[in-house]
Amino acid sequence: MVNDRSPASPAMRQSAAEDQGPPLRARYRRILGFAARVLVQTWWFELVLPRIGFARVAESSRERRMRVLAQRFHVLAVELGGLMIKVGQFMSSRLDVLPPEITTELAGLQDEVPPVPIAEIRALAEAELGVPLSRAFASFDDTPLAAASLGQAHRARLSELDAADAGFDEVVVKVQRPGIDQVVATDLAALRRVAGWLRRIRFIADRVDAPALVEEFAQTSLEEIDYLHEAAAAERFAENFAHDPRVDAPLVAWERTTRRVLTLSDVTAIKINDVDALRAAGIDPADVARVFAEVMFDQLFTHGFVHADPHPGNIFVTPHRAGGAGMPGGSHASSASSAPDEVHPAWRLTFIDFGMMAEVPEGIRHGLRTLFIAAASRDGKGMVAAAQEIGVLMPSAENRELERALSALFARFGGMGFAELRDVDPREFQDFAVEFGDTIRSLPVQLPEGLLLLIRAVSLTSGMCSGLDPQFNIWESIEPYATRLLADESGNLVQDFAQQAISNAGVLWRLPKRIDDLVTRVDEGTVTFDTSRIERRLDRIDGLIRRGVSGLLFAALLIGGALVLAVNPVLGTVLMSVSVLPLLHTLFAGLFRRGPR
Repeated sequence: MVNDRSPASPAMRQSAAEDQGPPLRARYRRILGFAARVLVQTWWFELVLPRIGFARVAESSRERRMRVLAQRFHVLAVELGGLMIKVGQFMSSRLDVLPPEITTELAGLQDEVPPVPIAEIRALAEAELGVPLSRAFASFDDTPLAAASLGQAHRARLSELDAADAGFDEVVVKVQRPGIDQVVATDLAALRRVAGWLRRIRFIADRVDAPALVEEFAQTSLEEIDYLHEAAAAERFAENFAHDPRVDAPLVAWERTTRRVLTLSDVTAIKINDVDALRAAGIDPADVARVFAEVMFDQLFTHGFVHADPHPGNIFVTPHRAGGAGMPGGSHASSASSAPDEVHPAWRLTFIDFGMMAEVPEGIRHGLRTLFIAAASRDGKGMVAAAQEIGVLMPSAENRELERALSALFARFGGMGFAELRDVDPREFQDFAVEFGDTIRSLPVQLPEGLLLLIRAVSLTSGMCSGLDPQFNIWESIEPYATRLLADESGNLVQDFAQQAISNAGVLWRLPKRIDDLVTRVDEGTVTFDTSRIERRLDRIDGLIRRGVSGLLFAALLIGGALVLAVNPVLGTVLMSVSVLPLLHTLFAGLFRRGPR
């Protein structure tokens, strides 16, 4: 049986979460309490102290404060489990909006929690499948194979009848943790409330669209707890590599799969990072690194459907049996339409866990192509245009500032070919990454989650390959795909240039008549101008003047009260007390707003 989620607005979902029982209400309040403390601390150090002359104190303590904040969230996430571990992992990838002190600390957050008692797992699985486990499976191992915050996995064997239909009998059954739907709803309700707070704080809202971030995360999380979605993703991935002998994936036992129970063929083998086991099986880890990188970039550039969580627990190296026969239970790809002619018949890469997949839509592909070309020609304006096409710019972004920043950063590598990039000292890339990250976080740039998932996948790929082969250079793997991408788009480039030339000719042809029309309208007094931007700037200047006056008034009242205090204590106290009002106006006027101005 399959239970579908009924649609509901964020407000309805939040209200429903708040109306849950005491444990969930306490969980909701604890998340909000942590967020409130973080906001108060941020308000004090980033706004108050700089405005009263202690900017250096705030700056010198920032790195330590960020690290302690991340450590406290790490502890909270482990204690609460549920979606909060996923929140920490999500935050660790937000290099565009969070400082490295936070992302680095949270990068080590592992989704490992104590297993659920087997009685609860059996009860949920039987309710979902509609039959006792003794009838659904010939055997079911009560000891979990793995336990995570959203579910846990158990080995099992299909019944003889189901095995005959499926074509395999050894399976892994993934069962959701009981009550995880309510926990996810509670966590998302709390996150939406926090995002609402952040939207009202100007210096945050100008740089981060917090509600959009939460909704992106919510969509990914809801898909991850829908095992029917993961099963469909597993089949799509297997179809993409159906003719590639380098890659395998588990098959779905649909008769034993629901939204909360997922049954897949058992494809466990040698973990990709188990170097000793690879060598014992006669497999060179350096070869594994090369093929793994090729397969990941095939997903990105060829199929546009990428496994976004390629950590060691989700990838196995499966040796073939004698004669090249495939291991039972996998998709057993057999030809090489998408793979190079030179493949490894002795082993293949087997991927599992397709709950986190990244789509690469045509818009992002085209934007990446534009970005490659602009970076190669050191064209800051072109890079901004690519960023707009990909969808990474906030409405408050100033294009000229971005153009200057990106041109300065990419000038170091923008004119190099891939052959030259291979020879660049890796430490220079690290310095560049730090500098680029600082610039991105200082600007109103927010990467779509789909693009962040791609970045996460490439980052994990690079780290994994470097662990397998210390001499691994990711540019050698990406070069043929990037070159092919540019070659595939060369026809579009010629067409774009032709269209631009025609457009320019049309503008020149119409220019005399447009000038004549403008002169006529000036003579008639009908020319109008959009002064909205000037008005907004004047409003800001007016606000600064008012706050400056308030600051002077505060100083006058405070000094006057101090001078009068010795002669007239009552009047002096009143003056000094009243000075708090213009001080508050000076510090906080214009800090909060509702929506963009």
